[in-house]
Amino acid sequence: MNESSNELTQLNIGDIVTGTAIKVEEKQVLVDIGYKTEGIVPIGELSSLHIEKANDAVEEGDSLTLYVKKLDDDEVILSKKAVDAEKAWESLEEKYQDGSVFETEIKEVVKGGLVADVGVRGFMPASLVETYYVEDFSDYINKPLRVKIVDLDKEQNRIILSHKDVIQDELNAKKHDVLQSLEEGQVLEGTVQRLTNFGVFVNLGGIDGLVHISQLAHEHVEKASDVVSEGETISVEVLSIDRDNERISLSRKKTLPGPWTNIEDRVSRGDVLEGKVKRLVNFGAFVEVFPGVEGLVHISQIANRHIGTPQEVLEIGQQVEVKVLDVNEQDERISLSIKELEQEQEASEVKQYEKDDDQSGFQLGDFIGDKLNKYK
Repeated sequence: MNESSNELTQLNIGDIVTGTAIKVEEKQVLVDIGYKTEGIVPIGELSSLHIEKANDAVEEGDSLTLYVKKLDDDEVILSKKAVDAEKAWESLEEKYQDGSVFETEIKEVVKGGLVADVGVRGFMPASLVETYYVEDFSDYINKPLRVKIVDLDKEQNRIILSHKDVIQDELNAKKHDVLQSLEEGQVLEGTVQRLTNFGVFVNLGGIDGLVHISQLAHEHVEKASDVVSEGETISVEVLSIDRDNERISLSRKKTLPGPWTNIEDRVSRGDVLEGKVKRLVNFGAFVEVFPGVEGLVHISQIANRHIGTPQEVLEIGQQVEVKVLDVNEQDERISLSIKELEQEQEASEVKQYEKDDDQSGFQLGDFIGDKLNKYK
């Protein structure tokens, strides 16, 4: 292209001229370029983007730099689009080589994606708009987006843009920063992203960590959904970090009060509790009286008679009443008794017979005898 001024008396195709828009019609613009006749810029030569009316791109009085596209004795066809494109391509080439991120405005929604104004027509496929699926792109019209060029071919007039790549790069950078900042034992807040049959994934602000189902609570958890839900904010402790493979193990359980915490405020000697037999051993039975809290009923405290094994009286899963003999929070131990409750029950029954004026001494003796024979 050869440079000219707006006072030219002669023109050649390929010249660049400057002029003033003196009349803006619906489909063309008339421009004073100092030539013997006014130049014409057809609507199709005003912009690389589709426009309905010429005044969408130019107003009367605007100063324009134009390319002489066609020339005969009584008509000069000019192009604003060609000049804008030439300038734009230089900048776009630099941005493409550098991988630069820049902002552009979405002008059209077309089949398969979006069209942006980058000095020329830039196309953004639907798959490169966001990191997630978008069903309706109408909200993107006239919306500024930060993009990068992922493919550029001047000969084919092809410019492929991506907003998704910009977002993904930012997410990766954030993930790296978070991963480097984590330490074992650190307690953080995160958002539950996804529930699985083996645990939950928790977003820590850029990267997800796994809370295994065994680390969700102190008590046994059958399903993750029994204790947490998607979108919930929870506290977690970092158990381990594998930076090479970007894996983080977390625990919710470690941030919760333990089942033995303040147990002495909840249980005292002499309290009667209901529990479930969890384990039977040769020296007694372990009974769960609170979630995660098991007390021992020594074999000597299982029944008000001599027994050889706990299995003679108890079975796993059985619900029983127990009396607290002793509680020690520091050692996480509770001593329990079933026998004492039986003895108290029998003593109460004896007293009831004694208070019954209608009962004879012989009958009371028979009652006591029956009780003694029971444990021989």
